[in-house]
Amino acid sequence: MVEESKIEVLANQRSIEDWLSHARELVPVALDRAREVKGFPTRWRKIISKLEQIPSCLSDLSSHPCFSKNALSKEQLQAVSRTLAEAIELAKSCLGEKYEGKLRMQSDLDSLSGKLDLNLRDCGLLIKTGVLGEVSESAFPNSSIAMEAITSSNIKELLARLQIGHLEAKHRALDCVLELMKEDEKSLFAVLGRSNIAALIQMLTATSPCIREKSITVICSIIESGGYENWLVSEGVLPPVIRLLESASTVGKEKAMISVQRLSMSAETARSIVGHGGVQPLIETCRTGDSVLQAAATCTLKNISAVPEVRQSLSEQGIVKVMINLLDCGILLGSKEYAAECLQNLTAGNENLRKSVISQDGVRSLLAYLNRPSPQEPAVSALRNLVGSMPPEKLASLNFLPRLVHVLKSGSLGAQQAAASAICRACGSDEMKKLAGEAGCLPLLIKLLDAKPHGAREIAAQAVSSLITLPQNRKEIKRDDKSVPNLVQLLDSSPQNTAKKYVVSSLLCLSSSQKCKRMMISHGAIGYLKKLAEMDVPGAKKLLERLEMGKLRSLFS
Repeated sequence: MVEESKIEVLANQRSIEDWLSHARELVPVALDRAREVKGFPTRWRKIISKLEQIPSCLSDLSSHPCFSKNALSKEQLQAVSRTLAEAIELAKSCLGEKYEGKLRMQSDLDSLSGKLDLNLRDCGLLIKTGVLGEVSESAFPNSSIAMEAITSSNIKELLARLQIGHLEAKHRALDCVLELMKEDEKSLFAVLGRSNIAALIQMLTATSPCIREKSITVICSIIESGGYENWLVSEGVLPPVIRLLESASTVGKEKAMISVQRLSMSAETARSIVGHGGVQPLIETCRTGDSVLQAAATCTLKNISAVPEVRQSLSEQGIVKVMINLLDCGILLGSKEYAAECLQNLTAGNENLRKSVISQDGVRSLLAYLNRPSPQEPAVSALRNLVGSMPPEKLASLNFLPRLVHVLKSGSLGAQQAAASAICRACGSDEMKKLAGEAGCLPLLIKLLDAKPHGAREIAAQAVSSLITLPQNRKEIKRDDKSVPNLVQLLDSSPQNTAKKYVVSSLLCLSSSQKCKRMMISHGAIGYLKKLAEMDVPGAKKLLERLEMGKLRSLFS
């Protein structure tokens, strides 16, 4: 168009005051022309309504104290002038009926209406965001940033460019943001505002795959920096990011997956991920993704499975089978560990899910996974959750107890504690207690009595008190020189010592042996038991009487 070409030629020559005057001159001309048009009445009424709002918009913009000092003001006036010139030209075409076709003109008028909306919105945003208050004589270059000239006001201006103008202008601003992040990410995040985040989220839905990939790259960095998760979620980041899990490029998928993984650490956001349909693309990534994506997707599902109310929904979408397959065939060790932890979460307090894991051979997979050199807690805890839902003969056929012995020997302390708990749950019958003794559990449980954490000592004492009721296991404990000393030291009456009631029970079983009684007395059991008897700890008074009687007999002899 002629008028638009003139504007482009004069763009670098006019001052900001000239542009303001020029835009104000164009408004009445555009309105007069538009009101004369008879064709396309509905569309022109909308356009006229928007043209009538421009004078007050220009007045608000020009009355800002920093209006003349900010490069964005001049650019906005240029954009408004171009739109007004286009309105005048289209009105002339309609008046003279010099257009190429009705459908083409309807499309042009709709485009004009959209540009007016954009101009009005951008003018409001310039004032609303406060960016005009940050004085900046020159804009960022389109292609690169002079890093030595970067200031807080420049960064705010750059971020404002993500919100105003047409998509290509926003794309250029996005490139500058990416370049700035490579050099000075902290300065960028220090002035990041909620409106900037909203603008980035909107760009996740752009038609251009390139823009979507760049936007998710920036958003991923923002999420990893921490502190912006609530803004991101409340501004609606989840739906577009979840869509990127299904349709983005490899880089875009990776950034989207990392973003969802980090956001899923919040229970509330984890629920929202399920609600927005995020589970299925995560499960599909676990099935078919490369090693990095698979690990991130498994970790995300593990985080989500920690929320009790969504576990049934996860099961209905096939998560149990996927996690079992990862235990068997996962590419990275991290994926297997996340899968084990996910199964641990799923089987905690839900009998239907426990049955689902058992029916899909999950116990075999968990036990096979424990063959590694240093077993970790999640897989053992998942087994602990399952043993109460399985018949003892099935556990025996799977070599359940020998695997737990391996954990007690080589596993992390948390894994050993979980193994002791699993033994307690599994060994309710004499047959299972016998198998536990034959497998070599007792010496390792006695050793665990000496662990530092109170919880580990308590569960080890509970397991010992259960197994010791079988005579042949009692003989095994008597042969272990560490058993009585380790048990006696846990007679301490302090509230932190939660193992004492199980220890008293175990020592009562051993008190029929003169050798064991002498060891108890020599390690100070009587002093401990006097305090426990006063506290009415079950069995303490009875054991005290036995030891004191034995001590008297020893004196007389």
